[in-house]
Amino acid sequence: MTVFFKDNEEEYTDFSNVEKMRNFLTVEQTPEGPYGAPRGKYEPVENKSTPWEEGQQYYTPTTYENRSLHQGMPRRFPGAHDTHDDKEKSQEREYQDIPPNNT
Repeated sequence: MTVFFKDNEEEYTDFSNVEKMRNFLTVEQTPEGPYGAPRGKYEPVENKSTPWEEGQQYYTPTTYENRSLHQGMPRRFPGAHDTHDDKEKSQEREYQDIPPNNT
């Protein structure tokens, strides 16, 4: 018989790619449907059908793909779009609890 103790329990975290999928949404290319479709004819287009959760945001063409690599670094090209970094919060938190590979 297996006995579980509370002191051995660890906080469950999902895989990083699953967390990214939940937190970073892609913009629909044609949210109103194919050309000429009656869908959405009399109602406004909505890009999200479920309520917003904390930490969710859209991927945009003006954000870095690898945010942890570029965190805290301003863009240096003249007229470049702002990075919109949150100075109070680290963007990448998924890999902090993984022990280093000591092989």
